[in-house]
Amino acid sequence: MESNMQNHTIAVLVENKPGVLARVSSLFRRRGFNIESLSVGTTEREDLSRMTIVVRGDERILEQVTKQLNKLVEVIKVSDVTHNSVERELCMVRVNVPPEKRGEIVELVNIFRARIVDVARDSFIIEVTGDEDKINAFIDLMRQYGIKELARTGKIAMVRGSKQ
Repeated sequence: MESNMQNHTIAVLVENKPGVLARVSSLFRRRGFNIESLSVGTTEREDLSRMTIVVRGDERILEQVTKQLNKLVEVIKVSDVTHNSVERELCMVRVNVPPEKRGEIVELVNIFRARIVDVARDSFIIEVTGDEDKINAFIDLMRQYGIKELARTGKIAMVRGSKQ
């Protein structure tokens, strides 16, 4: 049964009003579904927000979540974008930078097309964007230098091709 469990990416267009995020997250909590990732922001229309929610489960759970989301008054549209989307995530990592390792770390930053956004005497803050695998690979490489702090946005996604 566990083999059917996978991450599903759901794009939810909602009214941009106070309390909508709380209602959506409460819906997941009440049903015992864990949100793996959640990102929310305004869209091209200031009266609408877009939530990108990653939830782990089988097709039945995905269907249940979709139906429950559609019942909320503030929800305009729910789309499963798991298999037909461009996905990105932003991560910032504060990493220890011993003087003798600076060049090595800068090289890795360049290889990953990341950017150093802050330089301190003994650390860098590095910004990296990409899909989940790229972010995870970068974090794994940075662990050897000592990660002091890490923040991730969660996934955002848009359906491939022209907008319907």
